[in-house]
Amino acid sequence: MNIYEQGLGRNAANFEPLSPTSFIERSAQVFADMPAVIHGDRRFSWSQCRDRSARLAAALRELGVRRGDTVSVMLANTPEMIEVHYAVPGINAVLNTLNTRLDADLLAWQMNHCETRVLITDSEFAPVMRQALRALKQVHGRTPIVIDVCDSEYAGSHERVGQHAYESLLASHLPVPKLQGPLDEWDAIAVSYTSGTTGDPKGVVTHHRGAYLNAVCNVAVWTMPPFARYLWTLPMFHCNGWCFPWTVALLGGVHVCLRKVEAKAIFAAMRDHGADHYSAAPIVHDLLIAAPAEDRHGIAHKVRAMVAGSAPPATMIEGMARLGIEMIHVYGLTEVYGPAAVSARQPSWDRASPAEQVRLNGRQGVRYPLQEDMTVRDPVTLQEVPADGETIGEIMFRGNIVMKGYLKNEAATESAFQGGWFHTGDLAVLEPDGYARIRDRSKDVIISGGENISSIEVEDALYRHPAVLSCAVVAKPDARWGETPLAFVELRPGTEATAEQLMAHCRTMLAKYKLPREVRFEALPRTATGKIQKFQLRRKASSAEALE
Repeated sequence: MNIYEQGLGRNAANFEPLSPTSFIERSAQVFADMPAVIHGDRRFSWSQCRDRSARLAAALRELGVRRGDTVSVMLANTPEMIEVHYAVPGINAVLNTLNTRLDADLLAWQMNHCETRVLITDSEFAPVMRQALRALKQVHGRTPIVIDVCDSEYAGSHERVGQHAYESLLASHLPVPKLQGPLDEWDAIAVSYTSGTTGDPKGVVTHHRGAYLNAVCNVAVWTMPPFARYLWTLPMFHCNGWCFPWTVALLGGVHVCLRKVEAKAIFAAMRDHGADHYSAAPIVHDLLIAAPAEDRHGIAHKVRAMVAGSAPPATMIEGMARLGIEMIHVYGLTEVYGPAAVSARQPSWDRASPAEQVRLNGRQGVRYPLQEDMTVRDPVTLQEVPADGETIGEIMFRGNIVMKGYLKNEAATESAFQGGWFHTGDLAVLEPDGYARIRDRSKDVIISGGENISSIEVEDALYRHPAVLSCAVVAKPDARWGETPLAFVELRPGTEATAEQLMAHCRTMLAKYKLPREVRFEALPRTATGKIQKFQLRRKASSAEALE
Protein backbone atom coordinates (compact mmCIF):
# COMPACT_ATOMS: atom_id res chain seq x y z
CA MET A 1 0.00 0.00 0.00
CA ASN A 2 1.46 3.38 -0.99
CA ILE A 3 1.11 6.59 1.03
CA TYR A 4 -1.85 7.75 -1.08
CA GLU A 5 -3.83 4.67 -0.11
CA GLN A 6 -3.39 5.07 3.63
CA GLY A 7 -6.39 6.55 5.43
CA LEU A 8 -7.71 8.05 2.19
CA GLY A 9 -10.66 5.79 1.44
CA ARG A 10 -14.01 6.60 -0.05
CA ASN A 11 -16.72 7.81 2.26
CA ALA A 12 -20.08 9.57 2.15
CA ALA A 13 -18.37 12.96 2.22
CA ASN A 14 -16.07 12.46 -0.77
CA PHE A 15 -17.74 9.96 -3.10
CA GLU A 16 -21.17 9.64 -4.64
CA PRO A 17 -22.16 7.32 -7.51
CA LEU A 18 -22.82 9.35 -10.64
CA SER A 19 -26.48 9.49 -11.64
CA PRO A 20 -28.49 12.05 -13.60
CA THR A 21 -31.10 11.98 -10.81
CA SER A 22 -28.88 14.55 -9.06
CA PHE A 23 -29.68 17.08 -11.79
CA ILE A 24 -33.40 17.21 -11.05
CA GLU A 25 -32.77 17.54 -7.31
CA ARG A 26 -30.41 20.49 -7.85
CA SER A 27 -32.67 22.35 -10.28
CA ALA A 28 -35.66 21.89 -7.97
CA GLN A 29 -33.62 23.42 -5.17
CA VAL A 30 -31.82 26.21 -7.04
CA PHE A 31 -34.39 27.11 -9.73
CA ALA A 32 -37.52 26.12 -7.83
CA ASP A 33 -39.88 28.73 -9.27
CA MET A 34 -38.42 28.86 -12.76
CA PRO A 35 -40.23 27.17 -15.66
CA ALA A 36 -39.40 23.52 -16.33
CA VAL A 37 -42.18 22.14 -18.54
CA ILE A 38 -44.53 23.66 -21.14
CA HIS A 39 -47.24 21.48 -22.66
CA GLY A 40 -50.33 23.08 -24.13
CA ASP A 41 -52.00 24.92 -21.27
CA ARG A 42 -50.03 23.04 -18.64
CA ARG A 43 -47.01 24.68 -16.98
CA PHE A 44 -44.75 23.25 -14.28
CA SER A 45 -41.90 24.90 -12.42
CA TRP A 46 -38.84 22.91 -11.41
CA SER A 47 -40.15 22.41 -7.89
CA GLN A 48 -43.47 21.18 -9.29
CA CYS A 49 -41.74 18.90 -11.80
CA ARG A 50 -39.62 17.41 -9.04
CA ASP A 51 -42.66 17.04 -6.78
CA ARG A 52 -44.64 15.18 -9.44
CA SER A 53 -41.68 12.93 -10.23
CA ALA A 54 -41.14 12.18 -6.55
CA ARG A 55 -44.83 11.36 -6.09
CA LEU A 56 -44.62 8.96 -9.01
CA ALA A 57 -41.53 7.40 -7.43
CA ALA A 58 -43.47 6.88 -4.18
CA ALA A 59 -46.39 5.32 -6.07
CA LEU A 60 -44.11 2.93 -7.94
CA ARG A 61 -42.48 1.86 -4.70
CA GLU A 62 -45.89 1.11 -3.19
CA LEU A 63 -46.71 -0.96 -6.27
CA GLY A 64 -43.69 -3.10 -5.49
CA VAL A 65 -41.08 -1.68 -7.87
CA ARG A 66 -37.57 -2.27 -6.53
CA ARG A 67 -33.96 -2.13 -7.70
CA GLY A 68 -33.63 -3.79 -11.09
CA ASP A 69 -37.37 -3.98 -11.81
CA THR A 70 -38.48 -2.78 -15.24
CA VAL A 71 -41.02 0.01 -15.74
CA SER A 72 -42.14 0.15 -19.38
CA VAL A 73 -43.78 3.28 -20.75
CA MET A 74 -45.81 3.86 -23.92
CA LEU A 75 -45.94 7.64 -23.96
CA ALA A 76 -45.74 10.58 -26.33
CA ASN A 77 -43.49 13.56 -25.62
CA THR A 78 -45.56 14.80 -22.67
CA PRO A 79 -44.81 15.89 -19.09
CA GLU A 80 -45.41 12.32 -17.93
CA MET A 81 -42.62 11.08 -20.20
CA ILE A 82 -40.27 13.59 -18.61
CA GLU A 83 -41.37 12.58 -15.11
CA VAL A 84 -40.70 8.88 -15.64
CA HIS A 85 -37.12 9.75 -16.65
CA TYR A 86 -36.68 11.24 -13.17
CA ALA A 87 -38.86 8.94 -11.07
CA VAL A 88 -37.84 5.49 -12.32
CA PRO A 89 -34.05 5.97 -12.02
CA GLY A 90 -34.75 7.83 -8.75
CA ILE A 91 -35.77 4.56 -7.11
CA ASN A 92 -33.06 2.56 -8.94
CA ALA A 93 -35.54 0.81 -11.22
CA VAL A 94 -34.97 0.38 -14.97
CA LEU A 95 -36.83 2.46 -17.55
CA ASN A 96 -37.99 0.87 -20.82
CA THR A 97 -39.42 3.40 -23.27
CA LEU A 98 -41.53 1.63 -25.88
CA ASN A 99 -41.58 2.69 -29.52
CA THR A 100 -45.07 4.11 -30.14
CA ARG A 101 -45.16 2.79 -33.72
CA LEU A 102 -44.62 -0.89 -32.97
CA ASP A 103 -47.31 -3.51 -33.40
CA ALA A 104 -48.88 -5.40 -30.50
CA ASP A 105 -46.93 -8.62 -30.93
CA LEU A 106 -43.54 -6.90 -30.87
CA LEU A 107 -44.56 -4.75 -27.90
CA ALA A 108 -45.60 -7.91 -26.04
CA TRP A 109 -42.33 -9.60 -26.95
CA GLN A 110 -40.27 -6.68 -25.66
CA MET A 111 -42.21 -6.37 -22.40
CA ASN A 112 -41.78 -10.09 -21.79
CA HIS A 113 -38.10 -9.97 -22.67
CA CYS A 114 -37.35 -7.18 -20.17
CA GLU A 115 -39.82 -8.63 -17.62
CA THR A 116 -41.98 -5.53 -17.30
CA ARG A 117 -43.37 -5.12 -13.78
CA VAL A 118 -45.30 -1.87 -14.36
CA LEU A 119 -46.57 -0.36 -17.60
CA ILE A 120 -47.47 3.33 -17.95
CA THR A 121 -49.41 4.02 -21.15
CA ASP A 122 -51.06 6.98 -22.86
CA SER A 123 -54.73 6.63 -23.81
CA GLU A 124 -53.92 7.31 -27.47
CA PHE A 125 -52.19 3.94 -27.55
CA ALA A 126 -54.92 2.06 -25.65
CA PRO A 127 -56.05 -0.07 -28.65
CA VAL A 128 -52.60 -1.44 -29.46
CA MET A 129 -51.64 -1.78 -25.79
CA ARG A 130 -54.81 -3.73 -25.02
CA GLN A 131 -53.80 -6.20 -27.74
CA ALA A 132 -50.21 -6.26 -26.52
CA LEU A 133 -51.25 -6.95 -22.92
CA ARG A 134 -53.54 -9.74 -24.09
CA ALA A 135 -50.67 -11.32 -26.03
CA LEU A 136 -48.30 -10.77 -23.11
CA LYS A 137 -50.62 -12.76 -20.86
CA GLN A 138 -51.69 -15.46 -23.31
CA VAL A 139 -48.34 -16.11 -24.96
CA HIS A 140 -45.91 -15.26 -22.20
CA GLY A 141 -47.97 -15.60 -19.03
CA ARG A 142 -47.05 -12.15 -17.76
CA THR A 143 -49.48 -9.55 -16.34
CA PRO A 144 -47.89 -6.20 -15.41
CA ILE A 145 -49.55 -3.52 -13.34
CA VAL A 146 -50.91 -0.86 -15.74
CA ILE A 147 -51.17 2.90 -15.16
CA ASP A 148 -53.17 5.05 -17.61
CA VAL A 149 -52.18 8.56 -18.68
CA CYS A 150 -54.88 10.88 -20.06
CA ASP A 151 -53.00 13.75 -21.68
CA SER A 152 -54.84 17.05 -21.91
CA GLU A 153 -53.46 17.63 -25.43
CA TYR A 154 -54.84 14.39 -26.84
CA ALA A 155 -58.15 15.07 -28.57
CA GLY A 156 -59.23 11.45 -29.01
CA SER A 157 -60.99 9.00 -26.74
CA HIS A 158 -59.46 8.60 -23.30
CA GLU A 159 -59.72 4.84 -23.06
CA ARG A 160 -58.27 3.06 -20.08
CA VAL A 161 -56.63 -0.34 -20.07
CA GLY A 162 -55.21 -0.46 -16.56
CA GLN A 163 -56.03 -0.50 -12.89
CA HIS A 164 -54.66 2.93 -11.99
CA ALA A 165 -54.98 6.52 -13.25
CA TYR A 166 -51.71 8.43 -13.36
CA GLU A 167 -52.93 11.71 -11.86
CA SER A 168 -54.85 9.92 -9.11
CA LEU A 169 -51.74 8.01 -8.14
CA LEU A 170 -49.73 11.22 -7.89
CA ALA A 171 -52.41 12.91 -5.82
CA SER A 172 -52.64 10.00 -3.38
CA HIS A 173 -48.91 9.74 -2.60
CA LEU A 174 -46.53 12.01 -0.75
CA PRO A 175 -43.27 12.62 -2.63
CA VAL A 176 -40.24 10.55 -1.68
CA PRO A 177 -37.73 12.65 0.30
CA LYS A 178 -35.10 12.32 -2.43
CA LEU A 179 -34.80 10.89 -5.91
CA GLN A 180 -31.86 8.86 -4.69
CA GLY A 181 -30.49 6.98 -7.64
CA PRO A 182 -28.24 3.94 -7.28
CA LEU A 183 -25.71 2.75 -4.73
CA ASP A 184 -23.60 1.59 -7.67
CA GLU A 185 -23.33 3.82 -10.74
CA TRP A 186 -22.90 0.67 -12.87
CA ASP A 187 -26.54 -0.23 -12.12
CA ALA A 188 -28.84 -0.31 -15.13
CA ILE A 189 -30.79 2.90 -15.74
CA ALA A 190 -32.62 1.86 -18.92
CA VAL A 191 -33.15 -0.85 -21.49
CA SER A 192 -33.78 0.40 -25.03
CA TYR A 193 -34.54 -1.85 -27.95
CA THR A 194 -32.76 -1.27 -31.22
CA SER A 195 -35.00 0.37 -33.77
CA GLY A 196 -35.23 -2.62 -36.05
CA THR A 197 -33.44 -1.28 -39.16
CA THR A 198 -31.77 -4.69 -39.24
CA GLY A 199 -34.97 -6.59 -38.40
CA ASP A 200 -33.35 -7.96 -35.22
CA PRO A 201 -34.11 -5.80 -32.14
CA LYS A 202 -31.86 -6.27 -29.11
CA GLY A 203 -32.26 -4.92 -25.59
CA VAL A 204 -29.50 -2.36 -25.03
CA VAL A 205 -28.81 -1.95 -21.30
CA THR A 206 -27.31 1.37 -20.22
CA HIS A 207 -26.08 2.52 -16.80
CA HIS A 208 -26.33 5.58 -14.54
CA ARG A 209 -22.70 6.63 -15.04
CA GLY A 210 -23.02 6.68 -18.82
CA ALA A 211 -26.32 8.58 -18.76
CA TYR A 212 -24.82 11.18 -16.42
CA LEU A 213 -21.74 11.67 -18.57
CA ASN A 214 -23.56 11.83 -21.87
CA ALA A 215 -26.04 14.36 -20.48
CA VAL A 216 -23.05 16.54 -19.60
CA CYS A 217 -21.51 15.92 -23.03
CA ASN A 218 -24.66 17.28 -24.70
CA VAL A 219 -23.99 20.59 -22.98
CA ALA A 220 -20.30 20.60 -23.87
CA VAL A 221 -20.54 19.76 -27.58
CA TRP A 222 -23.42 22.17 -28.15
CA THR A 223 -22.20 24.85 -25.70
CA MET A 224 -25.76 24.95 -24.40
CA PRO A 225 -26.43 27.90 -22.10
CA PRO A 226 -28.22 27.77 -18.73
CA PHE A 227 -32.02 27.85 -19.03
CA ALA A 228 -31.99 26.62 -22.64
CA ARG A 229 -35.47 25.97 -24.03
CA TYR A 230 -35.40 22.52 -25.58
CA LEU A 231 -38.13 21.54 -28.05
CA TRP A 232 -39.08 17.87 -28.03
CA THR A 233 -39.11 17.01 -31.73
CA LEU A 234 -37.06 13.91 -30.98
CA PRO A 235 -39.10 11.00 -29.55
CA MET A 236 -38.07 10.47 -25.93
CA PHE A 237 -38.52 6.75 -26.47
CA HIS A 238 -35.46 6.84 -28.75
CA CYS A 239 -32.31 6.26 -26.64
CA ASN A 240 -34.04 8.08 -23.77
CA GLY A 241 -34.21 11.20 -25.92
CA TRP A 242 -30.42 11.07 -26.44
CA CYS A 243 -30.11 11.80 -22.68
CA PHE A 244 -31.63 15.27 -23.14
CA PRO A 245 -34.31 14.76 -20.42
CA TRP A 246 -31.38 14.82 -18.00
CA THR A 247 -29.45 17.52 -19.90
CA VAL A 248 -32.35 19.96 -19.59
CA ALA A 249 -32.54 19.26 -15.85
CA LEU A 250 -28.80 19.88 -15.54
CA LEU A 251 -29.22 23.33 -17.11
CA GLY A 252 -32.39 24.33 -15.27
CA GLY A 253 -33.83 24.68 -18.76
CA VAL A 254 -37.33 24.29 -20.14
CA HIS A 255 -38.85 21.19 -21.71
CA VAL A 256 -41.13 22.41 -24.52
CA CYS A 257 -43.28 19.35 -25.21
CA LEU A 258 -44.60 18.51 -28.64
CA ARG A 259 -47.09 15.70 -29.01
CA LYS A 260 -46.94 15.58 -32.81
CA VAL A 261 -44.03 16.52 -35.02
CA GLU A 262 -45.39 18.93 -37.62
CA ALA A 263 -43.56 21.84 -39.22
CA LYS A 264 -46.20 24.41 -38.28
CA ALA A 265 -46.24 23.26 -34.64
CA ILE A 266 -42.45 23.32 -34.48
CA PHE A 267 -42.24 26.89 -35.75
CA ALA A 268 -45.10 27.90 -33.43
CA ALA A 269 -43.21 26.52 -30.42
CA MET A 270 -40.12 28.47 -31.43
CA ARG A 271 -42.15 31.64 -31.82
CA ASP A 272 -44.55 31.32 -28.85
CA HIS A 273 -42.32 29.62 -26.26
CA GLY A 274 -38.88 30.76 -27.33
CA ALA A 275 -37.67 27.21 -28.06
CA ASP A 276 -34.05 27.62 -29.09
CA HIS A 277 -32.68 24.05 -29.33
CA TYR A 278 -34.05 20.89 -30.90
CA SER A 279 -32.78 17.52 -32.15
CA ALA A 280 -34.09 15.36 -34.96
CA ALA A 281 -33.37 12.95 -37.77
CA PRO A 282 -32.91 14.46 -41.25
CA ILE A 283 -36.56 13.90 -42.21
CA VAL A 284 -37.70 16.49 -39.61
CA HIS A 285 -35.23 19.09 -40.84
CA ASP A 286 -36.47 18.47 -44.37
CA LEU A 287 -40.01 19.20 -43.15
CA LEU A 288 -38.88 22.61 -41.94
CA ILE A 289 -37.00 23.39 -45.13
CA ALA A 290 -40.09 22.55 -47.22
CA ALA A 291 -42.54 24.48 -45.00
CA PRO A 292 -44.22 27.67 -46.28
CA ALA A 293 -42.32 30.86 -45.47
CA GLU A 294 -45.29 32.25 -43.50
CA ASP A 295 -44.97 29.43 -40.96
CA ARG A 296 -41.53 30.80 -40.02
CA HIS A 297 -42.72 34.35 -39.54
CA GLY A 298 -41.98 36.05 -36.21
CA ILE A 299 -39.02 33.95 -35.05
CA ALA A 300 -36.33 36.47 -34.18
CA HIS A 301 -34.09 34.54 -31.80
CA LYS A 302 -31.27 32.15 -32.68
CA VAL A 303 -32.29 28.51 -33.08
CA ARG A 304 -29.82 25.65 -32.97
CA ALA A 305 -30.49 22.19 -34.38
CA MET A 306 -28.81 18.85 -33.83
CA VAL A 307 -29.05 16.27 -36.60
CA ALA A 308 -28.33 12.56 -36.35
CA GLY A 309 -29.82 9.25 -37.42
CA SER A 310 -28.15 9.19 -40.82
CA ALA A 311 -25.59 11.29 -42.62
CA PRO A 312 -27.25 14.58 -43.64
CA PRO A 313 -27.08 15.20 -47.38
CA ALA A 314 -25.46 18.39 -48.55
CA THR A 315 -28.80 19.79 -49.71
CA MET A 316 -30.16 19.55 -46.17
CA ILE A 317 -27.15 21.27 -44.62
CA GLU A 318 -27.47 24.06 -47.17
CA GLY A 319 -31.25 24.31 -46.62
CA MET A 320 -30.92 24.73 -42.85
CA ALA A 321 -28.35 27.46 -43.38
CA ARG A 322 -30.86 29.31 -45.57
CA LEU A 323 -33.40 29.14 -42.73
CA GLY A 324 -30.86 30.71 -40.40
CA ILE A 325 -30.87 27.65 -38.12
CA GLU A 326 -27.40 26.76 -36.87
CA MET A 327 -26.88 23.03 -37.22
CA ILE A 328 -24.52 20.61 -35.54
CA HIS A 329 -24.05 17.08 -36.86
CA VAL A 330 -23.66 14.26 -34.34
CA TYR A 331 -23.34 10.51 -34.70
CA GLY A 332 -24.05 7.55 -32.49
CA LEU A 333 -26.14 4.48 -31.83
CA THR A 334 -28.47 3.17 -29.15
CA GLU A 335 -25.48 1.27 -27.75
CA VAL A 336 -23.67 4.54 -26.99
CA TYR A 337 -26.68 6.38 -25.48
CA GLY A 338 -27.52 8.12 -28.75
CA PRO A 339 -24.95 10.66 -30.00
CA ALA A 340 -21.39 9.98 -28.84
CA ALA A 341 -19.46 11.68 -31.65
CA VAL A 342 -19.65 15.12 -33.21
CA SER A 343 -18.39 16.90 -36.28
CA ALA A 344 -16.69 19.42 -34.00
CA ARG A 345 -16.40 22.70 -35.85
CA GLN A 346 -12.91 24.19 -36.16
CA PRO A 347 -12.36 27.99 -36.48
CA SER A 348 -10.36 27.40 -39.67
CA TRP A 349 -13.46 25.99 -41.38
CA ASP A 350 -14.87 29.52 -41.62
CA ARG A 351 -12.24 30.27 -44.26
CA ALA A 352 -13.21 27.28 -46.39
CA SER A 353 -15.47 27.52 -49.44
CA PRO A 354 -19.19 26.91 -48.84
CA ALA A 355 -18.97 23.52 -50.54
CA GLU A 356 -16.03 22.50 -48.38
CA GLN A 357 -17.81 23.66 -45.21
CA VAL A 358 -20.74 21.44 -46.13
CA ARG A 359 -18.36 18.50 -46.60
CA LEU A 360 -16.58 19.11 -43.30
CA ASN A 361 -19.82 19.49 -41.34
CA GLY A 362 -21.28 16.34 -42.88
CA ARG A 363 -18.69 14.01 -41.32
CA GLN A 364 -19.34 11.82 -38.30
CA GLY A 365 -16.37 13.50 -36.66
CA VAL A 366 -14.65 12.82 -33.36
CA ARG A 367 -15.57 11.40 -29.94
CA TYR A 368 -17.59 13.28 -27.35
CA PRO A 369 -15.33 14.88 -24.72
CA LEU A 370 -16.23 12.34 -22.02
CA GLN A 371 -16.08 9.32 -24.30
CA GLU A 372 -12.67 7.67 -23.93
CA ASP A 373 -12.00 6.83 -27.56
CA MET A 374 -13.48 6.53 -31.04
CA THR A 375 -11.56 5.44 -34.08
CA VAL A 376 -11.72 3.46 -37.30
CA ARG A 377 -10.12 0.02 -37.18
CA ASP A 378 -9.75 -3.04 -39.33
CA PRO A 379 -12.56 -5.30 -38.05
CA VAL A 380 -10.32 -8.39 -38.28
CA THR A 381 -6.89 -7.21 -37.08
CA LEU A 382 -8.26 -4.34 -34.90
CA GLN A 383 -5.42 -2.16 -36.18
CA GLU A 384 -6.31 1.51 -36.69
CA VAL A 385 -6.55 2.41 -40.37
CA PRO A 386 -4.26 5.12 -41.74
CA ALA A 387 -5.74 8.62 -41.76
CA ASP A 388 -5.68 8.83 -45.54
CA GLY A 389 -9.39 9.28 -46.27
CA GLU A 390 -9.30 6.12 -48.38
CA THR A 391 -8.71 3.02 -46.25
CA ILE A 392 -12.02 1.64 -45.02
CA GLY A 393 -12.47 0.18 -41.55
CA GLU A 394 -15.17 -0.04 -38.90
CA ILE A 395 -16.03 2.74 -36.44
CA MET A 396 -15.38 1.57 -32.88
CA PHE A 397 -15.96 3.17 -29.48
CA ARG A 398 -14.46 2.61 -26.05
CA GLY A 399 -15.28 4.32 -22.78
CA ASN A 400 -17.89 5.16 -20.17
CA ILE A 401 -20.54 6.09 -22.71
CA VAL A 402 -20.93 2.55 -23.99
CA MET A 403 -23.73 0.18 -22.99
CA LYS A 404 -23.42 -2.54 -20.36
CA GLY A 405 -24.40 -5.01 -23.08
CA TYR A 406 -27.42 -6.71 -24.63
CA LEU A 407 -30.06 -8.04 -22.26
CA LYS A 408 -30.13 -11.86 -22.07
CA ASN A 409 -27.81 -12.09 -25.08
CA GLU A 410 -24.29 -12.92 -23.97
CA ALA A 411 -23.19 -14.05 -27.43
CA ALA A 412 -24.19 -10.74 -29.04
CA THR A 413 -22.59 -8.79 -26.19
CA GLU A 414 -19.31 -10.70 -26.53
CA SER A 415 -19.30 -10.18 -30.29
CA ALA A 416 -20.02 -6.44 -29.96
CA PHE A 417 -17.12 -5.99 -27.50
CA GLN A 418 -14.56 -8.14 -29.31
CA GLY A 419 -11.01 -6.96 -28.67
CA GLY A 420 -12.02 -4.41 -26.05
CA TRP A 421 -13.92 -2.14 -28.45
CA PHE A 422 -17.59 -1.66 -29.24
CA HIS A 423 -18.06 -2.56 -32.90
CA THR A 424 -20.66 -0.33 -34.56
CA GLY A 425 -20.92 -2.08 -37.92
CA ASP A 426 -20.50 1.29 -39.66
CA LEU A 427 -17.77 1.36 -42.31
CA ALA A 428 -15.77 4.57 -42.49
CA VAL A 429 -12.48 6.21 -43.28
CA LEU A 430 -10.26 8.43 -41.14
CA GLU A 431 -9.48 11.71 -42.87
CA PRO A 432 -6.07 13.39 -42.39
CA ASP A 433 -7.39 15.58 -39.56
CA GLY A 434 -8.54 12.48 -37.65
CA TYR A 435 -12.27 12.97 -38.33
CA ALA A 436 -14.27 9.88 -39.30
CA ARG A 437 -16.51 9.81 -42.34
CA ILE A 438 -18.94 6.94 -42.83
CA ARG A 439 -18.74 5.18 -46.14
CA ASP A 440 -21.49 2.66 -45.39
CA ARG A 441 -22.93 0.07 -43.07
CA SER A 442 -21.10 -3.22 -43.62
CA LYS A 443 -24.31 -4.83 -44.89
CA ASP A 444 -25.08 -1.89 -47.21
CA VAL A 445 -21.91 -2.05 -49.31
CA ILE A 446 -22.79 -3.07 -52.88
CA ILE A 447 -20.26 -5.39 -54.53
CA SER A 448 -20.65 -5.12 -58.29
CA GLY A 449 -18.26 -7.00 -60.54
CA GLY A 450 -15.78 -7.21 -57.66
CA GLU A 451 -15.90 -3.44 -57.02
CA ASN A 452 -17.18 -2.03 -53.73
CA ILE A 453 -19.83 0.69 -54.12
CA SER A 454 -20.85 2.90 -51.18
CA SER A 455 -24.62 3.27 -51.11
CA ILE A 456 -24.16 6.55 -49.22
CA GLU A 457 -22.08 7.99 -52.07
CA VAL A 458 -24.81 7.15 -54.59
CA GLU A 459 -27.51 8.53 -52.26
CA ASP A 460 -25.60 11.79 -51.82
CA ALA A 461 -25.53 12.24 -55.60
CA LEU A 462 -29.27 11.62 -55.83
CA TYR A 463 -29.98 14.06 -52.99
CA ARG A 464 -28.34 16.82 -55.03
CA HIS A 465 -31.16 16.66 -57.55
CA PRO A 466 -33.69 19.36 -56.60
CA ALA A 467 -36.67 17.01 -56.99
CA VAL A 468 -35.40 14.34 -54.56
CA LEU A 469 -36.85 14.49 -51.06
CA SER A 470 -35.57 11.14 -49.75
CA CYS A 471 -33.75 8.19 -51.23
CA ALA A 472 -32.14 4.88 -50.35
CA VAL A 473 -29.84 2.72 -52.43
CA VAL A 474 -29.51 -1.03 -51.91
CA ALA A 475 -27.98 -3.98 -53.73
CA LYS A 476 -30.11 -5.75 -56.32
CA PRO A 477 -29.04 -9.29 -57.33
CA ASP A 478 -27.67 -9.40 -60.87
CA ALA A 479 -26.78 -12.52 -62.89
CA ARG A 480 -23.78 -10.87 -64.55
CA TRP A 481 -22.40 -8.44 -61.96
CA GLY A 482 -23.47 -10.16 -58.76
CA GLU A 483 -25.08 -6.95 -57.47
CA THR A 484 -26.00 -3.58 -58.92
CA PRO A 485 -27.31 -0.40 -57.25
CA LEU A 486 -31.10 -0.06 -56.99
CA ALA A 487 -32.41 3.36 -55.93
CA PHE A 488 -35.71 3.94 -54.14
CA VAL A 489 -36.74 7.59 -54.36
CA GLU A 490 -39.39 9.90 -52.87
CA LEU A 491 -39.89 13.13 -54.81
CA ARG A 492 -40.60 16.50 -53.28
CA PRO A 493 -44.28 17.52 -53.47
CA GLY A 494 -45.01 19.45 -56.65
CA THR A 495 -41.90 18.26 -58.49
CA GLU A 496 -41.36 15.76 -61.28
CA ALA A 497 -38.41 13.65 -62.38
CA THR A 498 -37.99 10.48 -64.39
CA ALA A 499 -35.60 7.64 -63.71
CA GLU A 500 -33.66 8.61 -66.81
CA GLN A 501 -33.29 12.20 -65.60
CA LEU A 502 -32.02 11.07 -62.19
CA MET A 503 -29.52 8.68 -63.72
CA ALA A 504 -28.30 11.40 -66.08
CA HIS A 505 -27.89 13.66 -63.05
CA CYS A 506 -25.86 11.01 -61.20
CA ARG A 507 -23.69 10.44 -64.28
CA THR A 508 -22.18 13.92 -63.77
CA MET A 509 -20.85 12.92 -60.33
CA LEU A 510 -20.31 9.16 -60.25
CA ALA A 511 -18.22 6.61 -62.07
CA LYS A 512 -20.23 4.51 -64.49
CA TYR A 513 -20.12 1.34 -62.39
CA LYS A 514 -21.60 3.21 -59.41
CA LEU A 515 -24.68 4.45 -61.24
CA PRO A 516 -28.05 3.03 -60.18
CA ARG A 517 -29.23 0.56 -62.80
CA GLU A 518 -32.84 1.07 -61.72
CA VAL A 519 -34.85 3.79 -59.95
CA ARG A 520 -38.16 3.05 -58.22
CA PHE A 521 -40.44 5.86 -57.06
CA GLU A 522 -42.26 4.91 -53.84
CA ALA A 523 -42.65 5.81 -50.17
CA LEU A 524 -39.69 4.67 -48.09
CA PRO A 525 -40.28 2.51 -45.00
CA ARG A 526 -39.08 4.23 -41.84
CA THR A 527 -38.66 3.63 -38.14
CA ALA A 528 -40.47 5.90 -35.66
CA THR A 529 -37.31 8.00 -35.40
CA GLY A 530 -37.16 8.64 -39.14
CA LYS A 531 -34.47 6.14 -40.11
CA ILE A 532 -35.01 4.44 -43.44
CA GLN A 533 -35.44 0.69 -42.98
CA LYS A 534 -33.08 -0.58 -45.61
CA PHE A 535 -33.61 -4.19 -44.60
CA GLN A 536 -37.15 -3.95 -46.00
CA LEU A 537 -35.84 -2.48 -49.24
CA ARG A 538 -33.20 -5.21 -49.47
CA ARG A 539 -36.01 -7.76 -49.19
CA LYS A 540 -37.81 -6.07 -52.08
CA ALA A 541 -34.61 -5.99 -54.12
CA SER A 542 -34.03 -9.70 -53.50
CA SER A 543 -37.59 -10.75 -54.34
CA ALA A 544 -38.50 -12.86 -57.33
CA GLU A 545 -39.64 -9.69 -59.07
CA ALA A 546 -36.22 -8.12 -58.58
CA LEU A 547 -34.48 -11.13 -60.07
CA GLU A 548 -36.52 -11.09 -63.28
